[in-house]
This record gives sequence, C-alpha cells and structure tokens, in this order.
Amino acid sequence: MTFEIALTLTIIGVAVFFFATEKLRVDIIALLVLLTLVITGLLDGDDAFSGFSNPAVITVWAVYIVSAALFKTGITDIIGAWIAKVAGNSEPRLIAIIMLTSGTMSAFMNNIGATAMLLPAVVGISRSSGVKLSKLLIPLAFASLLGGNMTQIGTPPNILATSILTERGLESFGFFDFTPTGIIVFLAGVAYMVFIGRFLLPDRTNVADKQAAQLRKYVTEVRVLPESRLAGVSLADSHLFDEDLAVLDIIHEGDHHKDAYSETIIHKGDLLIVSGDVKSLIEADEKLGLVIEPDFRFRLSDLDTAASHVFEIVLPTSSQFSGFSIRDARLRDRYGFTVMAIWRQGEVLINRLSDVVMQAGDVLLLKGARNSMADLQDNNQVLILEPLEIDRRRRKKAPLALGILGLVLTLTTFAGFHISTAMVIGSVLMVLTGCITMEEAYQNIEWRSVFLIAGMLPLGMVMETTGTAQFLAHGIVEFAGQWGPLAVLAGIYVLAGLITEPMSNAAATVMMVPIAIDIALELGASPQAFVLAVVIGASTSFLTPVGHQSNVLVFGPGGYKFFDFTKVGWLLNLLLVGVTLLVIPLFWPLFP
Repeated sequence: MTFEIALTLTIIGVAVFFFATEKLRVDIIALLVLLTLVITGLLDGDDAFSGFSNPAVITVWAVYIVSAALFKTGITDIIGAWIAKVAGNSEPRLIAIIMLTSGTMSAFMNNIGATAMLLPAVVGISRSSGVKLSKLLIPLAFASLLGGNMTQIGTPPNILATSILTERGLESFGFFDFTPTGIIVFLAGVAYMVFIGRFLLPDRTNVADKQAAQLRKYVTEVRVLPESRLAGVSLADSHLFDEDLAVLDIIHEGDHHKDAYSETIIHKGDLLIVSGDVKSLIEADEKLGLVIEPDFRFRLSDLDTAASHVFEIVLPTSSQFSGFSIRDARLRDRYGFTVMAIWRQGEVLINRLSDVVMQAGDVLLLKGARNSMADLQDNNQVLILEPLEIDRRRRKKAPLALGILGLVLTLTTFAGFHISTAMVIGSVLMVLTGCITMEEAYQNIEWRSVFLIAGMLPLGMVMETTGTAQFLAHGIVEFAGQWGPLAVLAGIYVLAGLITEPMSNAAATVMMVPIAIDIALELGASPQAFVLAVVIGASTSFLTPVGHQSNVLVFGPGGYKFFDFTKVGWLLNLLLVGVTLLVIPLFWPLFP
C-alpha cells in the first residue's frame, strides 16, 4: 500500500465517521473532504471545483426545479384524489396503490420530492379511510427509493453513475437503460410490502390524535377580569408567551376572534384558551388578573373555525427552523401561527415549548389563519400535512407542466440531448410558462445535496488517480472471487447498501462506482452490471429512519420508533439482494 492510498483511505474513513455521527452537516463534510484533498496534494487545485460544473450536479438541481413545478401546479391533489377513489378503505390495496404511485412519480422526479408531494395526500387518505398512517408511510418512503431505480433521473446515484462511466470512457447508461431491472426490483418491493411487510408495520394511533389527547391535560379557559392588567393590551405586549403560556384562541363577546395574532387586543371579560403547565397557569392567574373557568371541556375541533385552522407540519432535513427554538423562530410573529404541541420520537412535548429547539422530523401542531397556510409552506422550510388549495391559475398549468416533462423525456430518448441539457431546458420552460417562479425555483433546489455531490465527486477522481479504487477492488476480488463473479457482484451490492445507511446515497455512489468499475475490469466483466449493482444497493436505505431524507420525512408523521424501519427493512433488503442478483445478469450479462 502506497502513502497516497493510505492517506486517501484515512480521509474516507474520517468522512464516513462524520457522516455516521452527524456531528456536521453533510454538505460541510463534503466541502471539508474536498479541501483536505487539495491541501494534502492528492487533488490538483485546477480540478478542485470541477464537481460544481459536472453534468451530474447540473442535472440534480434541474430535477429539483422540475419536481417543484409539478408540485406547485397541483398535480399532487389530482393523484391523491385518484388514490382515494381507486383504493377505498382496503389496507393492502391502499399500500399497493400508494407504492405504485410513489414509485412511478419517483422515476421521473427526485425521490424526496415524490414523498413530499404525496405525504399530505396520504395523511388525508388515512383520515378518510381509517387506515393508520403507521401502516402507509413507510411503504410510501420505501417506494420512492425503489422507484428511483427505474430511470436515469430517478435518483442521484443513477445520474452520478452515468456521469462517472462517461468520464472513464466506458459505455454509459441511457435514460431508460435502468428500467428493466428497476421495474422488477420495484415490483418485488411492492409485493413484499403487500404480502409480508404490512404485517411487520406498527399499528399506532395517528400523531394528531395523540397530540390532541395529551393537549387536553394542559389546556384550560381563563377569563380576563375587569381589573386585569391585560385588558386593553395586545397579545404581544401581554408577555404570556414569556410565562410559558400559549394563547390558542380568544373568545370575545361569545365569538371566536378571527385573528388571534400578536396585534390582537385583549378586552376585559374575554375568554382565553391557553395551554401550559399548572404551575405557570396559577402564577399567571395571580399576577395578571385572570380566573380559571372550571367547567371548560377542551376539544381540538373547537379551535377550528371559518378563519382559523388547526393543522400539522413536519420539518424536512433542509428546514432552516431546525436548530432554532420556538421562541427564536418567531412562528407567531412572522406567520401568525401558535405552536400547540410537538411530536418527537414517540413523545408529545407541550410544556415550555418556547424553549424547545426544533429538529428535522419533528411534527408540530399549529393553529392560525387558514389564508396564511400557503405562505408558511411557500418558504419551503416546512411541509403541511394536508392538501392545500392551489391557485386556480396555477392549477390550469398542470397539463402544461406534464407536457414539459414529456418534452424532456423526448429530447433525451429520441433527440440525443444529454440529460443535463434536457433537464435545464425543462426547468427554464417551467419558469417561462409560469408553472413556477424563478424565486420558487431557487427556493426548491436542495442546495445541501448539490454541495454534497459537487464536493464528493473529486474524491472519486482521487480514488482513481491514487490507485485506491484499484487497491480496494483487488482486495474484494481476492476475498470473494473464489466463489465466482456472482459472489463479487453480491459483495458490491451489500457493501453499497451498508455504506449508504450512515452516508447519503450520493456519497456512497461516488465512493463505490470507481471500485465497481475496477473490479469489473480486473475480472474482464461488464462494468455496467457491477455499477448497476452499486446504484440499486445505494437505494436500499431501509434499515434506519435517518438513512435517507424520505425516511426522515415520514418518521414523525407516522409516529414511528427508530427500529420500526429495521423490523420492516431487513427482510426487504435480503429479498432484494436475491432479486438483484437474478435480474442484473438477465439484462446486463456479466461477461458480454
């Protein structure tokens, strides 16, 4: 082993450690890897930032824009209504149709976007059908991961694998070259969930119902006495929030206040519905001149009026609210919404919410004006867990958005356009036709993923130039080659699947594809077959809720516990190893 190989392996090991421990953001880790490669002399300064101009990176951000345009034009609502109509109240039928829909969508857009688009619709379907969300959301997330294997743009690993093969001067994949193997693997996953996996899924009360039940213990009604120092004071100046009390509603002269915002004036005789622990409430009563109404019986539905609405949101991994306390995020001041409860990893948080630091995957129960809900979601920091009314003018552009997506596929498949060029054409057309604004386009790009991929791509280059990829490839062949090339293929698949759990699938692909290519060349086998094993393996993030952003997105709303994913996913992983080893040689012979 040369010094350069040892140094490269050390950098990879440290990067994997930080990915696994989540001590740093993934994009920061990628940039640190990039800078370390330059500082140590393993990478030339001229090549350091080549990843940012790589066609794979350009394709990824363009896919985010096209996906967002499909979401903004209301295609989700149409699909959700269709699922509810076709599936009815049958749990296995719902699982099958949700998975088929999610997988098909994920084949033509990013898998996180497919999950995010369908999540509000599935929440609505759960409420109308009575099937628990815990039975539906893991299938939704898993299907989005499996569906991405069916086309070139379905998931970053496919895009990256295509780019790396091209850079190595090898025959690469076309848009639909992934489809035959991808469809069979995907359908195997659907069959597993319908006939086996659904019995391993937990059967838990929906998060909203748990939050409401817990909230009842901490909500009461207080009347503002004539001598109260709150009379004539705005809600913001009342400083009730500083007393760790949240005002959920104000009833003035028998009517619910239309706008219980920070500017709302409190009057003597008003009834305030507040949440907080008993100690805080008693202290506030004595200090502020309030009296508790003893006969109050709280119902969450009482807070739902024509003007205000109670609803849930989930924080995606990209949310800038993550890491901020409720107080610092100023959701009430900025958007007019009161946080009533937070669901986090099986626990309902209600007391002293102002100091709670939000995390990705948290489900927040909010109350606020119905007409402000769209503004809250438009900042792309949260996902509202129910369908929103799409502007009629934007909804009319849904067929146009689908037509532009069809044009992209046509340009790639029949006109010979590079996928990056076709996707940029599609994203520009989405903006020019008003399916999405330029500001919305920028907001919907997952910049963390873009910087992650751009920062990690040079690592693949260094693995090749230093001989690290060849060194690791030779070791794998020496270890598994005695059982034949199929065993080596299985080893590559399993290794990619294991690496992608602590890392992102994009980072795992950048590391594993050069190794897979060198293994194939050493065996005299088809590089495409071994690369395909890597990209499928890198999409099997089924063991933990943090293995992929799609899993994080459904973790909170489904009310799951950490090992629920492991319980359902390990057997699926085992099944897909067998299916992949059977299918790849059928369409991509190991020895052409």
